[in-house]
Formats: sequence, C-alpha cells, structure tokens
Amino acid sequence: MDLDAALITVLNSKFGKSRLVPLHPATTGMLRRYADRRDQLCPAPAAGAFFISTTGKPLLITSIDSVFARLLAMAGITTPPGHARPRVHDLRHTMAVRTLLEWYRSRADVAARMPSLSTWLGHGDPASTFWYLHASPELLALAARMLQDSQEGHESQEEGR
Repeated sequence: MDLDAALITVLNSKFGKSRLVPLHPATTGMLRRYADRRDQLCPAPAAGAFFISTTGKPLLITSIDSVFARLLAMAGITTPPGHARPRVHDLRHTMAVRTLLEWYRSRADVAARMPSLSTWLGHGDPASTFWYLHASPELLALAARMLQDSQEGHESQEEGR
C-alpha cells in the first residue's frame, strides 16, 4: 500500500501475477485515516499486513465476510427474496461497472482503456473482463447508444461521398 503514490501493489495474485491498482483520492484519504487509527491502537502489529485484526494479525476472510454482513445490517441494506446477500468480492464488480459507465459517459475510447481495467481486476486480458458488460442495464444502454451513434456517423460519411 503506497498512499503517497495512491497505489496498491497486489503481489502474487491468481496465476502468480502482480499488478498496480490506482486509488481514488477519497479512498486514499480514508485509508490514511484507517492507518493512523490502526497505528494508534496497535503500534507493534504481529504482521506486516496493511489491514490487521485487533490482535495485530492479518485479517481472515471469514472475519471480513462476517463484519461485512454486520455492516450491511447496520446500514439497513437488505437482500430481496431470491437474491444472494452482497459480498465484499462484489465490490470489484461495482468498481468495474462504474469505471465503464464513466468511460462511456465521457465518450472515452473504451476499447483502448479495457486493458487497464483488466489489469486492475487481475484478468489476463480484456476478453476476461467483458462479462461485466452484461451485468448492468445502464451500461448496456450507454454502449448501445455509442454503437448507434458510431453507425449513424459512419452512414453520414458514406452519404457524403
């Protein structure tokens, strides 16, 4: 975790890959506040992990899932019948969809930026990331509108010849 550079370095993830993940300034600020509080409460942690338990040891996934479930309940976030409860891992999907939405709304070259998103998510290539496209009606609508605008622009160019 390099808060000064606003980067997370993920080491030896799935398939033994490592990657850099940029942080939003608001996220960096929140992580700084966490680190300050963590260091006050546990000045000599038992592990070098950024996120630690009250005993100074790395967090266990079961503890993370349990706390996340309690936070959802405290926030009044309920799960509709027939749907799975949100999981921490689902935040990756939200980040991917929101990133894509932002790119489409700003008329960015999404295809050129997909390798970056794939890298942030730890995917081997953009093809592994494209499944996020089908998960959001708003994202599909924006993508369809861009495709339609592109086709109309191409047709206009051909008519002008």
